[in-house]
Amino acid sequence: MSIDVKIRKGVNIKLKGTAEKLYANPVTTSDIVLKPTDFPGLTPKMMVKVGDKVKAGSPIFYNKENERILFTSPISGEVTEINRGEKRRILEVKVKADGNMAYETFKQGDPSSMSKEEILDNMLKSGVWPFIRQRPYDIVANPMDTPKAIHITAFDSAPLAPDYGFIVHGQGELLQFGLDALTKLTSGAVHLNITGNANADEAFSSAKNVQVNKISGPHPAGNVGVQLHHIDPINKGEVVWVLNALDVLTIGKLFKEGKFDASRTIALTGSKVTTPKYIKTVLGANVADILKGNVEEGGRFISGNPLTGTQVNDNGHLSFYNYQLTVIPAGGDYRFMGWLPFLGFTGKSLSRTSFSFLSPNKERDLDANMNGEERAFVMAGEYEKVFPMNIYPVHLVKSMITEDIDLMENLGVYEVAPEDFALCEFGCTSKIETQKIVRDALDLVRSETS
Repeated sequence: MSIDVKIRKGVNIKLKGTAEKLYANPVTTSDIVLKPTDFPGLTPKMMVKVGDKVKAGSPIFYNKENERILFTSPISGEVTEINRGEKRRILEVKVKADGNMAYETFKQGDPSSMSKEEILDNMLKSGVWPFIRQRPYDIVANPMDTPKAIHITAFDSAPLAPDYGFIVHGQGELLQFGLDALTKLTSGAVHLNITGNANADEAFSSAKNVQVNKISGPHPAGNVGVQLHHIDPINKGEVVWVLNALDVLTIGKLFKEGKFDASRTIALTGSKVTTPKYIKTVLGANVADILKGNVEEGGRFISGNPLTGTQVNDNGHLSFYNYQLTVIPAGGDYRFMGWLPFLGFTGKSLSRTSFSFLSPNKERDLDANMNGEERAFVMAGEYEKVFPMNIYPVHLVKSMITEDIDLMENLGVYEVAPEDFALCEFGCTSKIETQKIVRDALDLVRSETS
């Protein structure tokens, strides 16, 4: 039975540079990068070395904790770099494209007629498994678990986010193949959570064998964790798998075509982009190949959205889970008498110390300035205004800072992920790096309780 959820707490941050619903010419990337750092809790073990030739779908590294979880190459080519950090920690694996796009072959067929074991084996060997994450801990799901449910978010409410309906339009068959595969992996329901703020694309609204729920309200209504909290709250000891509807397309292609097709459509957004549009590229693509002069100087490059994305340089690469590349002003300039409110109505604040609340629908050209520095963590009530879960966010974050695991459990740590606190971080009067605190706390709880 479908469930309608209305999110009341939150805020939509409207920025200049939304991608026009037009496709630019497809981008052929010169190289791709896989980053183990995109997968919290992962200890990678290499399966290739520099100079090895790979196909799309060839294994690059695996998870030391579970050798069945493979991370495979999105393109065919040659492994040219394995970059390491402190204690020889693997940071990046670069594959140079050969221009051929040869694929490894995997089992092809209708997942509705396949067994759970066949589907699991196919997803694990091909490298599409890491698209499935789990709550608690917001890590790659353990294929040995049986989740009580699977939740798929079919829209993104973050600033400048891509329109999933525009990307998925006309690909309903692939989406259904992916959904049919996922339904075999749980004894519970598969929830497809669509937007209630507008008409969802037919590929979503007519999906079969899943429970279609409507979620309306401001950001973070599109966060799968927020949706899960209101539809199917998770308790200690329970496991729920979550993923993005666009990743379901990749899973569908695996069963429809028998290959790991990591091509994807991304939204090129931000006020520093000359012509913001949608671009067809590939997972882990080179940012320079995507931009190709379609950007102004003085930009901050972000793989993802401005709230939760990762900063990259102009020759960096898209992260594994991102369908958005954002370029905003880098900032760095100090405002004269910057302690005064934004008298010119150019800034954006969630508090009334700024006059931005008088024009909530204005598109703003925000830069990467913090407009302040970290200070004592005060309880100003800003977190509660934008945090739409039945959780005390400030108390939870303070328990994370003090590493009090018992208190964290009592306050709801198993339901949250860093992205759920992105608006809290944006509006924080104390300039606390809340998302990093949440990520570190989840890693701590997992290491101490697993």
